[in-house]
Amino acid sequence: MQTLHVIFGTGPLGRSVMNALSQKEVQIRIVNRTGQLDIPRPVEIMKANILTGEGLHEAVNGAAVVYQCANPPYNLWPEQFPLLQSNILKAAASAGAKIVIGENVYMYGDTNGAVMTEDSPNAATTKKGKVRAQMATDAIDEHRKGAVRVTICRGSDFFGPHVTNSMMGERQIGRAVSGSKASLVGTMDVPHSFTYINDFGRALATLGCSSSADGEIWHAPTAPPLTQREFMKLVFTEAGHEPAMSSMGRMMMRIGGLFIPEAKESVEMMYQFEKAFIVDSSKFEKCFGWQATGTADAVRETVRWYRSRAAIGR
Repeated sequence: MQTLHVIFGTGPLGRSVMNALSQKEVQIRIVNRTGQLDIPRPVEIMKANILTGEGLHEAVNGAAVVYQCANPPYNLWPEQFPLLQSNILKAAASAGAKIVIGENVYMYGDTNGAVMTEDSPNAATTKKGKVRAQMATDAIDEHRKGAVRVTICRGSDFFGPHVTNSMMGERQIGRAVSGSKASLVGTMDVPHSFTYINDFGRALATLGCSSSADGEIWHAPTAPPLTQREFMKLVFTEAGHEPAMSSMGRMMMRIGGLFIPEAKESVEMMYQFEKAFIVDSSKFEKCFGWQATGTADAVRETVRWYRSRAAIGR
């Protein structure tokens, strides 16, 4: 009998984990609030409300591995994120399952350009960075207490198929593919690490299938950094359009935040795009023997997805 792997969250990361697991001899169950998802493969779909716990234990019944890829709305992180993850941790523990948690790198805070590794301290001073740091600490503590096996995988700002709401999403890559001006944030000419979503998903699936990964923090394979300008030039070239881009600083983001909650919440994270922001993923690469997809190839697949979405009117 194939082991059951349960994925919470059907956003870009959850989908990428599902795709990666489909290449392995495992049974896959994916969980969201509606119990519905348009996917062309034999994956079991279940409904659960993570915040209230309704359907949660049924969703993890029989699971060997659980993947935490669910997120609350960006402006509700302090109120909802700790409870959401705590409920998933408890459910995984009740099922005797291992949990692999997908995270970003907010907990490191402003490193002033220093390269981030898994040993970097949790030094965040931002509201959302502190939330991330406490959640990670709580999860590892549960592992050390023997309550549940935990593995954490972190990625930098990601891009790729299904990624529309990110710093390299619809307003950047989507606009470039359509021939419009891309809207960036911060400084366009400092190096920045971007994680390809398919590499992030593959990394979580790799960790889920490796007992030696338990209790550790890992950075998903991430290609060498590029500036935002360099990255977007690759996108425009692949899309067949002349590069056209502009960037919003803190003041414009604050003004946008008067009307858009997500923009308001992004202001405190602007340091990521004002200084070098570099993530080192060599620990994972050395241990598991594979590296990030080359940026040119990843951009090609991303542009292809945006074009296919436009072709079917989505």
